[in-house]
Amino acid sequence: MSSIFITGATSGFGAATARRFAKDGWSIVITGRREDRLHALAEELSGQAKVLPLVLDVQDRAAVEAAVAGLPEEFNQLRALVNNAGLALGNTPAQSCDLDDWDTMVDTNIKGMLYCTRLLLPRLIAHGAGAGIVNLGSVAGDYPYPGSHVYGATKAFLKQFSLSLRSDLLGTGVRVTNIEPGLSESEFSVVRFGGDKAKADAVYAGTEPLTPDDIAESIHWALNQPKHVNINRIQLMATCQAFSNFNIHRNS
Repeated sequence: MSSIFITGATSGFGAATARRFAKDGWSIVITGRREDRLHALAEELSGQAKVLPLVLDVQDRAAVEAAVAGLPEEFNQLRALVNNAGLALGNTPAQSCDLDDWDTMVDTNIKGMLYCTRLLLPRLIAHGAGAGIVNLGSVAGDYPYPGSHVYGATKAFLKQFSLSLRSDLLGTGVRVTNIEPGLSESEFSVVRFGGDKAKADAVYAGTEPLTPDDIAESIHWALNQPKHVNINRIQLMATCQAFSNFNIHRNS
């Protein structure tokens, strides 16, 4: 039975992805920091698939090592890894941002992804043809906007790392895809604005953004292509969103 390992599964894209693969009967490892949500999702999906909830902070290398080493046999035949855990914090200009926010974004979006990838790669390579890694990037990795600084830079790293990983994995049969969503409504903005839901809601006011289910379908599609097909990148945006015009500062 195919097994999938999903980080950041307690909400948003991660939870939607778990639900989508449960419909197909995959064995699913769901990870996240919020134990109550993790076990609630596991209970929800238990009638459709085998589910292993792991309380895990991907920033903690030792914890990731222990989690991977302790995977039960029934979840050990890994076919897919979805590196979804990630976040944006704040949107103030770089010159006035909180350095702790920068540390957290780098530790989660980059280092956490690297830990999970490196430690699970041997299992994916052992599976061979048809196995795959999906990294959750962002259009912010291509198109900067005010306040995106480190968040956008972490997603640009993710894009380049995904392409480089493809080179290293040539001949193993393991595929790598970078999914790059644009405007998407989940808990992303609530986290970004420190729990200020009114401020987060204002981001989506008057729009029809992408949903977690939209992203989960893209992940499902990429991982279920024929074994000889690798989807390098999927960049998707809400129809109501387009690329920003260049900003120009003019002297008064």
